[in-house]
Amino acid sequence: MRISDLKISISGIRGIVGQSLTPQLIIKFSEAFTTYIGRGEIAVASDTRPSAEMVRCAVMAGILSCGASPIDLGVLPIPSLQIYTRERDLKGAISITASHNPVEWNALKLVKQGGLFLSPYEAEELLDFYYQGRFRRVEIPGGIRQESDPFSIHEQKVFQVTDVAAIQNRKLKVVIDPCAGAATPYVVAFLKKMGAEVKMIHSHMDPGFPRNPEPVAENLSALCEAVKAERADVGFAQDADADRLAVVDERGNPLGEEYTLALAIDYFLSHKEKSPVVVNLSTSRVMEHITASAGVPLYRTKVGEINVSRRMREVGARIGGEGNGGVILSDVHICRDSFSGMALVLEALARSGKTVSELRARLPNYVMRKEKVSASFRDRKRILERLGDKFHEGNIDRTDGLRIVFADFWFHVRPSNTEPVVRIQVEAGDEAKVQEIFARIKEEIAWKS
Repeated sequence: MRISDLKISISGIRGIVGQSLTPQLIIKFSEAFTTYIGRGEIAVASDTRPSAEMVRCAVMAGILSCGASPIDLGVLPIPSLQIYTRERDLKGAISITASHNPVEWNALKLVKQGGLFLSPYEAEELLDFYYQGRFRRVEIPGGIRQESDPFSIHEQKVFQVTDVAAIQNRKLKVVIDPCAGAATPYVVAFLKKMGAEVKMIHSHMDPGFPRNPEPVAENLSALCEAVKAERADVGFAQDADADRLAVVDERGNPLGEEYTLALAIDYFLSHKEKSPVVVNLSTSRVMEHITASAGVPLYRTKVGEINVSRRMREVGARIGGEGNGGVILSDVHICRDSFSGMALVLEALARSGKTVSELRARLPNYVMRKEKVSASFRDRKRILERLGDKFHEGNIDRTDGLRIVFADFWFHVRPSNTEPVVRIQVEAGDEAKVQEIFARIKEEIAWKS
């Protein structure tokens, strides 16, 4: 087993099925979660990975052994699970999904009462339970309850805050690529109820995902071709658990996941409501342009949905998210939600009468590069200190690793908590500048005193 094959952290647990991620480990983690949140009803859902049933059985065993009552929701997007947990006032939920990771991976994502992920502090407490191994077990476990239509609550929440009539009148043609993931059983009906003509691609997983689940431009060639072939107004791509969304314009050009969030927030602030906006430190500086134009404050947080969600609640933000295509519309739920993202983009098209490319043209152009570079845990402090010294003229933020902003570029270097790597993001107005700064950063990372 390589050290990177199993990741146990405040984000949950994930690994390669059949190697590092075993039924015994899954049961133990489920027991720790159940002991931590207390007895009551706990919802369980999954994406469509082949390993989902094995993992689901182990999760159910762990929950039952500690005296809680699991509700089996079957295949369900993770935002739908979070909304169901809140609306049904459950003790918590477990999502069986490795999100954008390849099909051989699986993971547990943990949701607390109220439908949010655990905070870093709560997750650390849970890990203490896990490592101590002292769980509250029962002699006579209960049973598992099934739920026949768990997605309907999510759908209704989105429709309540969307101008569905406007979308129906525009008669938009949509191509959707759910990557044969958790959205697949629901997304076509969802879009048709909004009045769209829908073509779905990548709906059958046999035996693995039909593309890399991460909805970034290099994985969307089939969607781009389908949009052109169908002469569609827009293409949408989701990841395996359906919390992230990518957009392809009417010409078959992917906008890049950063501009999914940009389109949604620009439309919301321009046509729905003025509101503070919260994004993470790795999100494009196009957000500064959008919020300054709207005259609203922008807040940045550490990377991670829970950090953005908590800050949104603190400042009363109605919209926010992460630049990986994670739109958060608080009137639906304070979580990343590709369905809310699709609704906002469709409403923007319908009410403006414009095309996707015309809406995109309203926003400034930035070039971003993301990469991770090997670096030992021991070297992390040295790397951040050296980069801070070398780029000291910029505006330095050490909230989450190191983010330094200059007039014509910015970068964010963030050490991973689970891998011996540092994650690098650089954004500038042109490719040449991005490559120059990226090369300088990698040179400093490789430098040894």
